[in-house]
Amino acid sequence: MRINAEFDRPARVRFAEGAWVGSPSTGVERRMLDRLGDEVARATSLVRFAPGSAFSPHTHDGGEEYLVLEGTFQDEDGDFPAGAYVRNPPGTSHRPAAAEGAVILVKLHQFDPSDRTLVQTRLDPTRAAPAGDQPGVAAQVLHRDTREAVRLEVWAPGAEVKRELPGGAELFVLEGGYSEGGAAMGPWDWLRLPAAGRLEAVAGPEGARLWVKEGHLAAPIGLDLG
Repeated sequence: MRINAEFDRPARVRFAEGAWVGSPSTGVERRMLDRLGDEVARATSLVRFAPGSAFSPHTHDGGEEYLVLEGTFQDEDGDFPAGAYVRNPPGTSHRPAAAEGAVILVKLHQFDPSDRTLVQTRLDPTRAAPAGDQPGVAAQVLHRDTREAVRLEVWAPGAEVKRELPGGAELFVLEGGYSEGGAAMGPWDWLRLPAAGRLEAVAGPEGARLWVKEGHLAAPIGLDLG
């Protein structure tokens, strides 16, 4: 399966234009944003767990990165409510579940094989510090290494955000919205810009809160699964 698999060009998915599709696990549905492979895949997806649903225990050979958007996601490490951001490095295993239901944004098979950094943190807009070179933008760093940076970004209403992207970027809208390339992007919309691209966006009248990941598309990992 190949969905938005051309990493040298922009990709955009609007939440309002898609539909949930079933998975092999009862009560678990997905919206695929990009994908290379079948059930073992390099994938970026929204995953919705019905109350009481669960996946069978499994190992993430290529790592797993997720952000809880609604409800509470659970595994052997505990409960992760909305706003939790987690990175489980390659080789980790768990049995994910959601007793009361949950929606997560998840990325699979995209870790450097040598990455062994476990991250469990929370999005907290009060910890977002002004970005000195970008008026109207504040950021909370969630993870950073030599390959990539992951942030919560808070854009003030009407902020003009212009940024060179030598390593590409993904932007996922949590609240509010922005316009980019003549397109309006709102809650749970996803944009991927390729390496050597450029972001030119304007925040909407309510501003925007976004999950942003940069740098990882200079040499995308997991393309062999396609």
